[in-house]
Amino acid sequence: MQHKIHQAQILMDALPYIKHFNKQTIVIKYGGAAQINPALKEKFAQDIVLLYLVGIKPVIVHGGGKKINMLLDKLEVKSSFVDGLRVTDDQVMEVVEMVLSGSINKEITTLLNHHGAKAIGITGKDANFMHAKPLDDGKYGLVGEITKIDRKVLKNLIKEKFIPVIAPIAAGDDCNHPGYNINADLAASKIAVALQAKKIIFLTDTPGVLDKEGNLISTLDKAQIRALKKDGTISGGMIPKLDACLETIKNGVENAHIIDGRIEHSLLLELFTKDGIGTIIKE
Repeated sequence: MQHKIHQAQILMDALPYIKHFNKQTIVIKYGGAAQINPALKEKFAQDIVLLYLVGIKPVIVHGGGKKINMLLDKLEVKSSFVDGLRVTDDQVMEVVEMVLSGSINKEITTLLNHHGAKAIGITGKDANFMHAKPLDDGKYGLVGEITKIDRKVLKNLIKEKFIPVIAPIAAGDDCNHPGYNINADLAASKIAVALQAKKIIFLTDTPGVLDKEGNLISTLDKAQIRALKKDGTISGGMIPKLDACLETIKNGVENAHIIDGRIEHSLLLELFTKDGIGTIIKE
């Protein structure tokens, strides 16, 4: 009986957070181990379905770099990285689209639908809802910088009770353009701003932002991030992720979160518990 009472207490502890986020849009950047490990994929799907069923409006943006690498290697298509971005020519773009909008996107939507959600997979080419131009005047080939998001497309899907699952590929300016490869973190950031989401959450393969001793930093603001970049505490792939976080909160999103997607039910722990599990970025 005590175990059952404890279970009930857990639900009651989550109730204020469920009420607070009810009818709110939350954008989730889905990547890392949570997107690859079969057990974690199941837990992620369960988390999203629970959010959906208690009245929260999740929007998922996913990457897929590891699977893209695997298929490029299998097809013996060479690709390179500059400044941490995959230089994307027409041949690489064809593989990127095949992986992102094909196998990965459909795997996620199928999993969510199997668990009782109503998910639909799209890219920026669908309804031309996401447009881009070449990043840095084409320095990285078909890597794009988002110029426009038609939020009506996403809002209509949400209104019809769909969970949009978005592959970060944007449309070009003409019908023959192969499209643009968009960094998934930046795509999630732009989509969160366009929808004026309550929160944006990045699932990563780290506990969050760590100090020099490897301890989790639970809260950060712009000034603290600037200082940690300067002294080298924040480096590598965490820099663009935090830049994306700052961009969202600067433009009206309440909070950005970086959490450890390797932990089962990480989304629920971050949203429905007092202390959460990751790093919250505030203005």
